[in-house]
Amino acid sequence: MKTRIILALLMLLCTSGLSAQQVLTLEQCREKALQANKGLKMSEEKRIETENLQKAALWQMLPKVGATGGYTWMDKSVNLLSDEQRDRINNLGNNVQNSIDQAIREEAGNLPIGGQLIGDLLSNVVNNSNLSSSLNNVGQEITQALETDTRNTTFGVVTLTQPIYLGGKLMALYKTASLMNRLSGIEYDKKKEETLIAVDEAYWQVVSVKHKKELAEQYAALLDTLNHNVEELVAAEMATKGDLAKVRVKLNEAQMSLTKATNGLALAKMLLAQRCGMPLDGDFDVSESNPTLALTRRQTIDMEDVWQNRREMQMLRISDSISQQGVRLAASSLKPNVAFTGGYLFSNPNLFNGFQNEWGGTLMAGVVVNVPILHIGGIYSIKAAKAKRREVAYQIEEAQEMIELQVNKLNCELELAYKKLDQAQSNLTQAEENLRLADESFKAGMCSSSDLMAAQTAWMSAKSDILDAEIEIEMNSIYLTQAIGK
Repeated sequence: MKTRIILALLMLLCTSGLSAQQVLTLEQCREKALQANKGLKMSEEKRIETENLQKAALWQMLPKVGATGGYTWMDKSVNLLSDEQRDRINNLGNNVQNSIDQAIREEAGNLPIGGQLIGDLLSNVVNNSNLSSSLNNVGQEITQALETDTRNTTFGVVTLTQPIYLGGKLMALYKTASLMNRLSGIEYDKKKEETLIAVDEAYWQVVSVKHKKELAEQYAALLDTLNHNVEELVAAEMATKGDLAKVRVKLNEAQMSLTKATNGLALAKMLLAQRCGMPLDGDFDVSESNPTLALTRRQTIDMEDVWQNRREMQMLRISDSISQQGVRLAASSLKPNVAFTGGYLFSNPNLFNGFQNEWGGTLMAGVVVNVPILHIGGIYSIKAAKAKRREVAYQIEEAQEMIELQVNKLNCELELAYKKLDQAQSNLTQAEENLRLADESFKAGMCSSSDLMAAQTAWMSAKSDILDAEIEIEMNSIYLTQAIGK
């Protein structure tokens, strides 16, 4: 009863341990990598940045409305009249009366008879009139009206500015921002592509090492069986201790290879976990056991389609368009700029109603024109922008040559990998037959343990070569698919 309970507990523990292990497919690894990759997140933020810059460039062509206001305190008010002018206007009646009185006396003094009497009479009439006081009042009213209470001034202005023609600058900026937005989108796709390829490399590396570990286990099991059989033969004096020593050396080597494969599998899983954003010490396994071998031995490739589809070429073509807009932007500095401006100005005191302590304002409208006359630096800026565009053109030509070389190289490597697989499969068929015959001969006592170990080693080598060829085909297929822009 106790034994059954212990066995049940052990089975429960083993079952819980197995259920805790996560099994991941290639697609799941790709999804995790896309979610965890920091570089991809930065590319996404860059795309959002350029998208908003494009919108900002569009708004540069639309009207801009702004408002400005302020308050000013001054110790003195603004005076439109000097102290002398103010005194003369305040005493306007006295000054006019004195001038009239003097003129009457001068003219009356020129009369031959009774001039003095007439002058005194007219002078008394003028002096007894209200002319002096009336004009003095008028002068005081004038000076009071011209006094400004500007010690406390509040002002504001609302302006509207609409660019009409800026030498093509605004359109060049908008097109450049649009191209930058497209460029960031392609960079995001390229980064996503690179992330997926990195995950595929790590994934198939885990598959490869996992199979090699299983192969090492099988090889060690064969040698362990052989070691047991040779021990029995030595006990029966049908084999020598030297034969047993050779088998044990091979067994130790196989166990060492198994240890290396186990450690290699742990490291390969750590790399895959890192690229998927999972804990490095996480316990997981991969579901695919064999590569898909999707592509044929050699691809028929149209380089025009490749140059059209490759991300690098798309980015270079956009860079060429950006450099073209750079030429137009540099040329705009030598062209006239025209803009419409309008607004509403308001203030307190009212500037448009005798500086009354009240709000007042007025509408404004105008056109601003700026014509460059001597801008030598702009000429050199145009030359620099044209040189930049020629540089991009050379980069496009060089990229086409390098891409064509890369595609042809990968295509040849894919075909070579298939040839390796064919050879490895042929070798495996022969190695399996050789191992079968050697095993039967050893059991019949017709061959030595060394011959059997040689057959086992050849079998393991052939199995390993097949695995390497399959992984090489899978990776070359991935690389070639990326190279042709699919």
